[in-house]
Amino acid sequence: MGVPEPTIRRMPTYLNLLKELLEMEESNVSAPQIARRLNLDPTQVVKDLSYAGASGRPRIGYAVGDLLTSLKNFMGYNRQREAFLVGAGSLGQALIQYDGFVEHSMRIVAAFDINKEKIGTEMNGVPIFSMDKYRDLADRLHIPIGIITTPASVAQEIADMMVCWGIKAIWNFAPVALRLPEGVILQDTHIYANLAVILNKLMDVEKQTTEIVNQQ
Repeated sequence: MGVPEPTIRRMPTYLNLLKELLEMEESNVSAPQIARRLNLDPTQVVKDLSYAGASGRPRIGYAVGDLLTSLKNFMGYNRQREAFLVGAGSLGQALIQYDGFVEHSMRIVAAFDINKEKIGTEMNGVPIFSMDKYRDLADRLHIPIGIITTPASVAQEIADMMVCWGIKAIWNFAPVALRLPEGVILQDTHIYANLAVILNKLMDVEKQTTEIVNQQ
């Protein structure tokens, strides 16, 4: 049985909290303490941490340093993964310049674009190549992760190319549903969809506020 995805999504939050506790020189932490800090149920915290092989001691809790190590090993943060990024526009450039990926064991080693002004340049130490260089670099470097930050109209074509040349996992930022072969990992991050949720909830709040004002 695999680890539930909601549990995996909570792991970075646990890691960030543990890092804060280490900086505060806290040696131990209990599940209820973690739950209060992260607004979670203590039972859920214990269950989540058990997937990483961690178990607390009665009246003592978890050793912060040991727990941090266990979670890093569980998340694969003890091994650096490399990625290709296709689409060095505004979003792609923002991802290239974000240094937090390295801390979480992913490094963008090359970017690709069709814009001649960007080809041959570097950003944050990442070289930007023309698309016709992709095949050669993929064949030589065997990169496992592909990041797509292209317009939706070409995202499927880029995904097909990535799969053809050995990409095992695709992080897709393009607002389109990709069709991939079985066995290829796909993670969608659709910014516009998230924005739509925010705006919809904001309209609900504004509507409720207006109704309250009108009732006064």
